[in-house]
Amino acid sequence: MTVLDHRNQPAEADTVPGWRPGATAPRTDPAPLLPDAEPHRVLGTPAAADADPELLCELYRRLVAGRRYNQQATTLTKQGRLAVYPASTGQEACQVAAALALRPTDWLFPSYRDTLAVVARGVDPLQALTLLRGDAHTGYDPRATRTAPLCTPLATQVPHAVGLAHAARLAGDDTVALALLGDGGTSEGDFHEGLNFAAVLHAPVVFLVQNNGYAISVPLTRQSAAPTLAHKAVGYGMPGRLVDGNDALAVHAVLTEAVERARNGGGPTLVEALTYRIEAHTNADDATRYRQAEEVDAWRAHDPVRLLEDALRGRGLLDERLAADAAEQAEQLAARMRAEFHTDPELDPMSLFAHVYAEPTQQLREQAGQLAAELAAEAEAGSGAGNGAGNGVHGR
Repeated sequence: MTVLDHRNQPAEADTVPGWRPGATAPRTDPAPLLPDAEPHRVLGTPAAADADPELLCELYRRLVAGRRYNQQATTLTKQGRLAVYPASTGQEACQVAAALALRPTDWLFPSYRDTLAVVARGVDPLQALTLLRGDAHTGYDPRATRTAPLCTPLATQVPHAVGLAHAARLAGDDTVALALLGDGGTSEGDFHEGLNFAAVLHAPVVFLVQNNGYAISVPLTRQSAAPTLAHKAVGYGMPGRLVDGNDALAVHAVLTEAVERARNGGGPTLVEALTYRIEAHTNADDATRYRQAEEVDAWRAHDPVRLLEDALRGRGLLDERLAADAAEQAEQLAARMRAEFHTDPELDPMSLFAHVYAEPTQQLREQAGQLAAELAAEAEAGSGAGNGAGNGVHGR
């Protein structure tokens, strides 16, 4: 409704002009947009008995591999092979479900904590960790993998996802974008702008907020007074969904429904997954300074891997073969990570300029020329030093 619409509607007694029940352009009814009072769950409920056995087993294999992936990546930081690693231990259900809910033609927009989702999407583990190793801005081709680079600034990937989804719809594609972020990201302006544009443009995009309780050391109660973060969806005019983020089957179901809704023209959805970051924010953080061990232990009892194991046992699906196969695949992944990270990569400094602009600016060309000249000078100096050493110059 525009300003002119408001002006042209006759005012009624005791009403604000333009706010009349049954008006030509009615406001959106908020009731269908509100999240459920309780987080959606499947595991541990009668609905789990109807779950697809193949999906359950696939989720289990990927969660076991994801847990091992987090453990190995954390070890690599202690060995100095990774500069930093924000572990998603305890959040594996969100990460795996996000990857499985998408088609190969869809796009994933991850945050810095979502390397497991990137790997679950099919990206090589070494390439997925390139940024956190400090080697390059990203180690994989976003266009080829349909996966945006890991985003370290909070929530800036949100408007990017909206823009891509809107562009895909204009092009006639059925592509859906899924943006991952944490509860801390919802405090950023990019989150507001992205959701507002998504709703107004009716873009085919889904937002998954992995609410792990803390934005580094800041608890959610110091970030938002909303009943849930999913309630924020109503303010933008899109549905909000609340789900148990440690219930892999529930997260997969909610995300799959939201993705297909977006694909079929239903517009965006905001999903809040209640989960927990078992490890510290990163290897540089001391989580004991702002949370109690009892809190961590309580969430360990609601571990996503254990929940899925219990469900599989209840269905008679978790036998020795499945457990052994899942463990073997996880160990193969960890062994591959150790082997590939054992060798230092050969980096090309000139690659810094490769993907900044489609057409390099004059300033960028000048900077590239300066670096090329410096590298050439270093190479020449090194060659001369080598020749001098061969002639015994440095042996005097």
